[in-house]
Amino acid sequence: MLKQLSRRWLHDGWAARLAALCAAVAAVAGVVLAIDRLAEQHLAADAERSARAWGRHVGSAVPDIDLVFLGEAPSASAQDRLLAMRGMAGLFGFRLYDPQGRLLLMSDSVATAPRASDADARWQARARAVAAGQPATAELLQGDGLHRPRLYSRTQAAVRHGAATVGVIEVDVDQTGPAATTAASFRHAALLAGLAMALALGCAAALMRHHGRAERIARHRAAFLAEHDVLTGTLNRAHFSQAVERACEAAPATPGTVMAVICLDLDGFGEFNERHGHQAGDELLRRCAARLQRAVGGKDTVARLAGDRFAVLQPDAPSHAAVADRVQQLLEQLAQPHEPHGAVLAGEGLRISASAGVALHGPDGGDADTLLNNAELALLRAKAGGRGGWSFYDATLDRRLQDRRALATDLRLALAQRSLRLHYQPLWSADGTLCGYEALARWPHPLRGFVPPLEFIAAAEDTGQIEALGRWVLQVACTEAATWPAPLSVAVNLSPAQFRRGHTIVTEVGDALRSSGLAPDRLELEITESLLMQHTEQVLATLHALRALGVRIAMDDFGTGYSSLAYLWRFPFDKLKIDRAFTQG
Repeated sequence: MLKQLSRRWLHDGWAARLAALCAAVAAVAGVVLAIDRLAEQHLAADAERSARAWGRHVGSAVPDIDLVFLGEAPSASAQDRLLAMRGMAGLFGFRLYDPQGRLLLMSDSVATAPRASDADARWQARARAVAAGQPATAELLQGDGLHRPRLYSRTQAAVRHGAATVGVIEVDVDQTGPAATTAASFRHAALLAGLAMALALGCAAALMRHHGRAERIARHRAAFLAEHDVLTGTLNRAHFSQAVERACEAAPATPGTVMAVICLDLDGFGEFNERHGHQAGDELLRRCAARLQRAVGGKDTVARLAGDRFAVLQPDAPSHAAVADRVQQLLEQLAQPHEPHGAVLAGEGLRISASAGVALHGPDGGDADTLLNNAELALLRAKAGGRGGWSFYDATLDRRLQDRRALATDLRLALAQRSLRLHYQPLWSADGTLCGYEALARWPHPLRGFVPPLEFIAAAEDTGQIEALGRWVLQVACTEAATWPAPLSVAVNLSPAQFRRGHTIVTEVGDALRSSGLAPDRLELEITESLLMQHTEQVLATLHALRALGVRIAMDDFGTGYSSLAYLWRFPFDKLKIDRAFTQG
């Protein structure tokens, strides 16, 4: 009897212990699940804060972002700014929507419009809601670990330009590292809470401290992104302008000193990007920014204005000669060879020079906007004189540059409003028969009258608008020529800039032919002879691809200084247009 009671007591005791153990396990599991849920909420809140920070950054830092949301193709500087965003602060993908939810641009290719299959109706609907003022929510998504991180967040935020909401940005941010760190921290707290419930208050306090720290980090990151350039860590243009404004206010209190604003621009950076790729270009910009920060004085401020353009504020130089010495020092530092870095900056002794322009407080302006504008005008004048030079601002010499800048701004608006016109010059065969027309772009400016083609084409090339102008001419010429009686043809001039990305011009010509219905043999594309002096193999490959579409290829201005009959052997041109200066007399 005693043995049976003993066994029953032991059995009941073990049952109680087992029940307690199960209850503890259940409690720990419940705490773990609850804290996992808090971790997800924390990651989602962090993703929403990041999206709002990126929305503010895009609205303030990307040039002409309002035109991009109106459907215009981004300029070269806007493309550089957008491409520089990838990889910063965990961002690996983004998409831009207009306020109606139409997908305009994707990070995979900022230079080409997205396909219809790239759009997701669910996220388009969310974009419309966010643009209308509704709060955005974040989603945590699973990736394959190869093309997308194993865990990432996707959320949207409104992009404001000035006081208006111009569109919506959707960002994909890698949360693998933060999730692992957060989960490890939270689960450790959960195990401690399950093993010693008496420490629950301490664990809750630790959790609150962790959340507060994450909140502070998010605020600091957002503040940093609002004030600094994402790629280089230097000040952005807006906050550099504020620093210049503060220096202007303090300038009268420091007599006997000179305050200077120096604008610097890398020579041939666009060609470097095309040859080595944007990843190498980003690395080069980071290195140049680091060199500038090492070279300046303790009170000087370095900023990246846009693209490959930097600025330095020298608030208290002892003399004009000291400003000149500092500019020369900066240019020499930037011209030093760069050491190779794996596959990013390959090759030994890579060099790239820079040009600079300087504006001085007082004689060249008394506020930030005027000083920055005049320093950039001085930079343009320095670049016009060749690479590696610099210049002080001179108002008497820069009026023409100011007029050219205003012309470029008007041209951008004219292209957006389709206010240019095409005129057609008749082309006659040897027997006097009309065989076609040459399409010539003309610009009836509302104030200037008809702007000479040499002026607005040069402005388009300087500001990166020549490709947009070329696309418009090609499309309109093909559309109108399709209404002419066969076999009348149309000749369209192509700029060397349209050959920078060879596959793009081939695609554009094919699209223009398909949309207009023009027979390919009725389109003649004219190139200048000088184009073959640059990247000859690439240009010849592109010409062969265009010839494969069925169009005819003509060489314009043959005999203007670079003539070589070898070109005629390497590519069978359909027509040679001998330059007038070559045939006169």
